[in-house]
Amino acid sequence: MQEQDHEQLQDLVAAALTAAEERGRDVADVPLTAIATAAGVSRSTLLRRLGGSRGALDEAVRRAGVDPGGRRPVRERAIEAAAQLVAEQGLGAMTLDAVAERAACSLPSLHTVFDGRDGLLGAVYERYGPLPDLEALTADPPERLEDTVLVVYRTVITAFDREPRVLPTLFADLFSRPDGPAARAMRAYLPRFFDGLAQLLLPHVEAGRIRPLPLPVLVQLLLGPMITHILTRPVIEPIRSLDLPPVNELCELFTEAYVRAVGQPGQRAR
Repeated sequence: MQEQDHEQLQDLVAAALTAAEERGRDVADVPLTAIATAAGVSRSTLLRRLGGSRGALDEAVRRAGVDPGGRRPVRERAIEAAAQLVAEQGLGAMTLDAVAERAACSLPSLHTVFDGRDGLLGAVYERYGPLPDLEALTADPPERLEDTVLVVYRTVITAFDREPRVLPTLFADLFSRPDGPAARAMRAYLPRFFDGLAQLLLPHVEAGRIRPLPLPVLVQLLLGPMITHILTRPVIEPIRSLDLPPVNELCELFTEAYVRAVGQPGQRAR
């Protein structure tokens, strides 16, 4: 009888490990229902074999040489590990093997969670790019056009300075390889990015404060000069003869220039 119980417990351990691997999670983060499904039994049967709680299962998983939990999900660890590799060593260093080693997870779990390297890079861009802050801004945008533009510029600068600093590397790859992995990662989020900026800019177009230019042109006029400055600033700063204003003052200068560039003539006069 004890031998049969031991075999059943080992089957449950195998089912738990399979369910955890498929989801890219620690065993402790996998619901009992999912483990029961992987074992081919009902949840009540699973609990009965475990003696009423999952403590016996966790202990059996430990005896099998696997930590059942206590760590963050694979997705969180992998995104951070990938971002660190990109910032420290460049985009080429962000292989799935290197991410799996740094994040202490398996290759199959990365494929399951992210659907390959491009999916992981896209998740890195979403986490460390300006998109989350931009979408948060659309929930409560400023009323004045000048204030809106100023906040957008500060959001972009914050994203470029966010540690680990992945955006400069991604843009370098984007400019050198328009069809490369960085371009594919950014392109996947462009609809959301343009939608967010549309929510911020188009109300001012409808109110007559901005000329009715195509949205991509409004966005390029808004972000092109600022991103160019951010990427070239480290090269210009060491040149003593070129006096760069502080970042806060710079945001105000770029805001004034953008409003003058796209504003309606009557609005600019006022």
